[in-house]
Amino acid sequence: MTPPPVTPPRRLLVDVAPFRRSPAFRRYWIGAGLSAIGTQMTLFAVTYQVFTLTGSSLAVGGIGLCAAVPALAFGMLGGSIGDAADRRKVVLYTSLGLAAVSALFAVQAILDLRQLWLLYVLAVLEALIVSVNVPARRTFTPRLLPAELLPAGAALNLMTMHLSNTVGPLLAGAVAAAWGLKACYVLDVLSFAAALYGVFRLPPMPPEGGPAKPGLKAVVEAVGFIRGSQVLTGTLLADLSAMTLGAPFAVFPAINAALFGGGPQTLGLLNAAPAIGGVLGSMLSGPAGRVSRQGRAQLMAGMAWAVTLVGFGLSTTLWLSLGLLVVGGAVDVIGVVFRTTILQTATPDRYLSRVGAAEYVVGFGGSQLGNFRGGAAAALSTPGLSAVIGGLSTIVGALLLWRKLPGYATYRAP
Repeated sequence: MTPPPVTPPRRLLVDVAPFRRSPAFRRYWIGAGLSAIGTQMTLFAVTYQVFTLTGSSLAVGGIGLCAAVPALAFGMLGGSIGDAADRRKVVLYTSLGLAAVSALFAVQAILDLRQLWLLYVLAVLEALIVSVNVPARRTFTPRLLPAELLPAGAALNLMTMHLSNTVGPLLAGAVAAAWGLKACYVLDVLSFAAALYGVFRLPPMPPEGGPAKPGLKAVVEAVGFIRGSQVLTGTLLADLSAMTLGAPFAVFPAINAALFGGGPQTLGLLNAAPAIGGVLGSMLSGPAGRVSRQGRAQLMAGMAWAVTLVGFGLSTTLWLSLGLLVVGGAVDVIGVVFRTTILQTATPDRYLSRVGAAEYVVGFGGSQLGNFRGGAAAALSTPGLSAVIGGLSTIVGALLLWRKLPGYATYRAP
């Protein structure tokens, strides 16, 4: 019997075919999602604990520094490990290591040790393990799904990330108020059971074409491979340009204070709006899987995001600012769907972990540099003008990449 035609609303929604086609992907996705919520609870708890110990925003910023330095310094080396061994085992062992670090966070809270240096040491240790875990983990989706379902898989993974970014802090706040920060840490440890189960049930995933020896030589080889491909270079540069030139998050407190009363409730809304947009964009990402010119689509999504930043910088009303941030978060996640799909389809399996590491370093480092740029520009001008300049600069950066890297801009999905 001929199946009924798909209605337009269904075509608009995120494609859940990966769940039906790959039970392994479904188990992995559920486990990773639950664990991501636990991770956000620990991040909330660490940040709050450092502030209660010191009363210093600088000390809180030190947690970000403890995460950033290992990620930027060792991210590519971590990716070379994922291309040298069975990626399933790499993720399984590093996830056990992350669970152990979360357990140590819980122990120090239960014992009420109140040692700032210990929190910093644990944050550094966690970041070092993550720099190996994340690149290897990013190789799973292209091994579990056929090429035509990679955009849908990317959208589902991004939906998990944005949901955890929204639900995790809210849940952590409620748990901490009821049972204290130690309960947040304990719940994070327990959440690793779901993630470990999902990874344990995966099939073996050795690199196709043979493993590469981990180390600096493997990193240099991967950098050369990326530089030799306009498609990969353009995809990564588009993300780096958008985040470095446009990231607006550092100006949220100043704009909140200048325009919206400076209250914590409105600041929370400003911070939550892009994540809410990310969830909506992921849920309405169905058409992304039918786009063939993915390089051009990534650039157009980046420019659309930039337009919302310009509008945000010019806005003086809370509802309009929040609406623009929600729309910006939605189009940004569509751009990330295209970025992830391009990197996964244009990269041979033997390079997947190292290219995933480059994506991780670019995304993490770009956001940190972008926040610094936004804060510096706001200090030299005004917070609103900083957002406007960031949006306009992002548009210029995208147009330059469109012109200078035609192989990327005209890239078609295979």
